[in-house]
Amino acid sequence: MKIIAFGASTSRKSINKQLATYAANLATEVQENTVVEILDLNDFELPLFSQDKEAELGQPEAAKAFFNKLGESDAIIISFAEHNGSYSAAYKNLFDWTSRINQKVFQNKSMLFLATSPGPGGASSVLAAASSSAFYFAGDVKASLSIPNFFDNFDMENAKLINDELQQKLTDAVKSLMT
Repeated sequence: MKIIAFGASTSRKSINKQLATYAANLATEVQENTVVEILDLNDFELPLFSQDKEAELGQPEAAKAFFNKLGESDAIIISFAEHNGSYSAAYKNLFDWTSRINQKVFQNKSMLFLATSPGPGGASSVLAAASSSAFYFAGDVKASLSIPNFFDNFDMENAKLINDELQQKLTDAVKSLMT
């Protein structure tokens, strides 16, 4: 099984990329022969989407490369950063460009949606939006989980969840992705 994972953020210190990476590594423990590729949204930088830009540029190579990466996988793990209650601008822009290549961006892949933030909300607003719309873009969301108070629940030095209840929920979510 091949899993593509990424944090929907361009921050070099993204806690969502750390969470997505952690979840993907859990998958390798759950099922042997699982291969993980961690994407960095900074590798898919694009101009702001508009119909005018699309007419000028066509389908940019970065959007095609992102779509192809998703297509090469068996499953996808995304951890969503929440900016003012919604997607990060970088993720939304990449998604918009990619959806112009094919509206079925997620290509019927099994998906695990995660979100985290430093606060008690755990980026639950963006997670709810992503989960409710995935179907329209051919995403098969097997589980979703919000991790609140990231810095209280995640050991940065050892890169692992330290809250036993959240650890069990994440392990169960990863297992649901693998079936």
